[in-house]
Amino acid sequence: MSVNKAVFQRKNVLAVVILAITLSACGDRGQVQRGEVPLETYTPQQSFERGEFELERSRPEDAAFYFSEIERLYPYSDLARRALIMQAFSYHRDNDYENSRSSAQRFIDFYPDDEDAAYAQYLLALSYYDQIDDVGRDQGLTFQALQSLRAVIERFPDSEYAKSAIAKFDLAFDHLAGKEMEIGRYYLKRDHFTASINRFRVVVEDFQTTTHTAEALHRLVEAYLSLG
Repeated sequence: MSVNKAVFQRKNVLAVVILAITLSACGDRGQVQRGEVPLETYTPQQSFERGEFELERSRPEDAAFYFSEIERLYPYSDLARRALIMQAFSYHRDNDYENSRSSAQRFIDFYPDDEDAAYAQYLLALSYYDQIDDVGRDQGLTFQALQSLRAVIERFPDSEYAKSAIAKFDLAFDHLAGKEMEIGRYYLKRDHFTASINRFRVVVEDFQTTTHTAEALHRLVEAYLSLG
């Protein structure tokens, strides 16, 4: 079962109840705090279930912590692989994109043929895509998002993430074209016609499949007419 399905599938009710009772018995206010119970006393399964429990409580930072402890304490256990991809998911849920990217990349490096490798690559791409700023700012992350999304599309074309990656790739590509248009309009407004023409030509020639092509052609005509 792929991880995105496993994440959202409700666990066995009895197991969750037992886990909740165990946790509530260990803390002064019904919750175990980090460091209150030595993690070395947890089995890999208990640490994994604790991570899932924290996700259920919408505490992804704590979930990532428990999943990472499995990787640290039990690197060769059967759950270490699953814990690593869940760690990447939890970090992303917490908007900790750098750590999410790092965990996803480790999964790809260690388990390139695993069924969840496609999801790890998709998470890696999302860690860039979800940080794309408005068109008025530097677009370095947009380029990185495009590269990572392309990797999903090319390496895992039959995966359930390919379609979403294609849609996001098109949006990010359109975003870059919008950046060129903004700069071109800036130059055109200040009568720097040659500079504006260069920007609009980039859109027409390199981003011709985006929504900005029609305006770029219109602005090109306007700039050329202004040059006489």
